[in-house]
Amino acid sequence: MSQIKNVRYVQVDLEPDTVRTDAMQTFVKQETVLVTIETDDGLAGTGYSYTIGTGGSSVVAMLRDHLIGGLLGEDARDIEGIWARMLAGTRATTVGAITSLAMATVDTALWDLRCRRAGEPLWRLAGGAHERLPVYDTEGGWLHLPVEELVSNALASRAAGLRGLKLKIGKPSIAEDADRLAAVREAVGPDFEIMVDANQSFTGAEAIRRARSYEPLNIAWFEEPLPADDLAGHVRLARSTSVPVAVGESIYSPQRFAEYLAAGAAGIVQADVARVGGITPWLKVAHTAEAFNVAMAPHFLMELHVSLAAAVPNGMYVEYIPQLGAITRSRLTIEDGHVRPPESPGLGIDWDLDAIDNRRAA
Repeated sequence: MSQIKNVRYVQVDLEPDTVRTDAMQTFVKQETVLVTIETDDGLAGTGYSYTIGTGGSSVVAMLRDHLIGGLLGEDARDIEGIWARMLAGTRATTVGAITSLAMATVDTALWDLRCRRAGEPLWRLAGGAHERLPVYDTEGGWLHLPVEELVSNALASRAAGLRGLKLKIGKPSIAEDADRLAAVREAVGPDFEIMVDANQSFTGAEAIRRARSYEPLNIAWFEEPLPADDLAGHVRLARSTSVPVAVGESIYSPQRFAEYLAAGAAGIVQADVARVGGITPWLKVAHTAEAFNVAMAPHFLMELHVSLAAAVPNGMYVEYIPQLGAITRSRLTIEDGHVRPPESPGLGIDWDLDAIDNRRAA
């Protein structure tokens, strides 16, 4: 028995290291919600999730008012059972972002506990498929950056050994987007991957039109071209272009991922462990994608996704966006364009408790 005796939670607000803009929004701050679960056998595990500027207090309220009370007295080893009971107890608000983000804090904390109890790192206990994975950069490709800076950033990423750069798209003119992409492709050559991300900004017809302009540039994938609830539009787009369609950061359940995969609407799956409700459902999504022979390139959360992408056979990439530097002592090491998952027991994140306390939201 490893009975849950205490659950603590805190929200900290983190400012991004650089200005981040895309076709739909500016990344103002990261509201990070952390949960620590303590058990009667003397163990503790910490998990987390995040928002990009709004909703953090709502995640805290969901935890405080509806989830934490049901955890006390549970056996922390029963992760599947606890996740299923949380889902059943929040039926009125699932599938939805706030509920998924709240459940993720609990589920990732339970996995941290599981790994610490076993003395194993997450990447190995969850599957152990890869000892390292390639990294691509997103920080150098934001939409507000002038083309000269995009080119400079791409060359710097290539020189650092990274395997690719994601460029945000969604300028009013298709010609402007095309010129920016062409300039970067000419600068980096044919062997450096370029990914594009529209952040759900296009209509179905416009996405098909723009995808055709990307094909001669050998684009690695076309990310979030349409609103995530437009399954039919993603199907039409995937059938119309040779550029792989990448989806997942705004999908909140394994069932919805299964619908996308069955319909042929996802060429690359980018499930976000926070937004899908934790490690437990993330692994379900990954193995479903594996069954459809589709790769996983998870969205954001590099400090956690490095371990999950390494855990599964279809792990493809880790996205480089530093997220937790202000409140952690651990850092990922990139060598030859690849990153190794942490070997320490648990999630592999060394939280700086003093820094967390100093950034505690009111």
